[in-house]
Amino acid sequence: MELFGLLRPPLLLLISLNYSAAAPALFALSQTSSWRDFYTAQEYLDKYYTPKGGHLVGEITSGDSMTKKVQQMQAFFGLRVTGKLDYSTMDVIKRPRCGVPDIANYRLFPGEPKWKKNTLTYRVKKYTPSLSHAEVDKAVEMGLKAWSAAAPLNFVKTTTGEADIMISFENGDHGDSYPFDGPRGTLAHAFAPGEGLGGDTHFDNAEKWTMGMNGFNLFTVAAHEFGHALGLAHSADPSALMYPTYKYQHPFGFQLPKDDVKGIQALYGSRLTSSRVPQVPHVPVPKPPAPTIPDHCDSRFSFDAVTMLGKELLFFKDRLFWRRETQLKASVQPLSIGSSFPQLMSNVDAAYEVPNRGVAYFFKGPHYWTTRGFQFLGPPRTIADFGFPRNVLHIDAAVHLKDEKKTLFFIGDEYYSFDEVKRKMENDFPKSIEDEFSGINGRIDAAVEVNGFIYFFSGPKAYKYDREKEDVVHIVKSGSWVGC
Repeated sequence: MELFGLLRPPLLLLISLNYSAAAPALFALSQTSSWRDFYTAQEYLDKYYTPKGGHLVGEITSGDSMTKKVQQMQAFFGLRVTGKLDYSTMDVIKRPRCGVPDIANYRLFPGEPKWKKNTLTYRVKKYTPSLSHAEVDKAVEMGLKAWSAAAPLNFVKTTTGEADIMISFENGDHGDSYPFDGPRGTLAHAFAPGEGLGGDTHFDNAEKWTMGMNGFNLFTVAAHEFGHALGLAHSADPSALMYPTYKYQHPFGFQLPKDDVKGIQALYGSRLTSSRVPQVPHVPVPKPPAPTIPDHCDSRFSFDAVTMLGKELLFFKDRLFWRRETQLKASVQPLSIGSSFPQLMSNVDAAYEVPNRGVAYFFKGPHYWTTRGFQFLGPPRTIADFGFPRNVLHIDAAVHLKDEKKTLFFIGDEYYSFDEVKRKMENDFPKSIEDEFSGINGRIDAAVEVNGFIYFFSGPKAYKYDREKEDVVHIVKSGSWVGC
């Protein structure tokens, strides 16, 4: 979880004195809430009810934005939907919980990432001083058995090499760009099925891990996390193991609640009741819910990021991406980002390729990943490597100019120029986008250079910019690039 949970980008919450002064006009506090509650709620909603895991403070322009998120959160937890930070709402917000975004009912992750085999290996790579090795091994074993009792899955422990599910207890920043925050707060996180980090599960070593109720029960957290590692998202059913907030589960004689059984069997099928696992009743396998695919022909459709990768164009939106050749006009089907880019999982902010070096860069919040094709080259790093000022915490769009060997980064209404040869940010930047690129209005969501033209994606429109004429020469719907 962050407490439990699939990895989410770390929170980037910026609170300034100027913003504090403006806050009363943006959101009405209830009579029982305080300014501390207001900022606590902002942090909570930024993590769990902002799709891009982005910067809620910087994005609020009216009270409606936060009010709607409060209402969404209240509806999910079955609270009275008021849009205000009343006592019951703040009580839920302050509970230890998982870091995966909240969605209703038992659900699978979009794109339905799952293991393509039924026998999975696991390894405890790093242990915690809170428990003996034997106790950790027992909690992990029981957590996995909770799922294998309901579905045709087998787990084999290994003590060397890379396993499908690598388990470790880590402190603070441990190299996956999702640092732990000390006691309470974030308990653990896990990656959905996939190559590389897929399935890996990390626990915060700063927590007091126990086999009982004094502290955080390792079996309870591990069993929840393994649900994510197998492909399950959150449930809105308070009785489910995959419910977001921490609730102690007695390890011995534990039976998966019905909602969790439905979820795991939707992915992997059922394991018939036998004398070896009498506690799990047979549940008919429901038809897996169709993944939510955005309508790319919708008049409001937009992309998060666009880049060349080899001879193909890649278009990113939420948890999906489209890939097509530059000249292809036919409609193309979206793919799961988690299945092809497990380290990214979803919501890419920006991306670009440097073809003469054969590498590409993908940006999420204050971090970036380097790839060669679809192969990741090492762990994520901070965007400070590019020489951005400290106040730059995310990038809206990036485009590499092949002939100039420079990359332009777009942030708000300004842009920076990075010299790829010198690997250095150029002087006299940032500059105004409006002043430098005639005809481009509004925030730039994505950008890519194709055949010497720069294509700027802003909301539902894609602008073809002629660099010689220094003006926009054509405008089309963003969705037309993937066949609409």
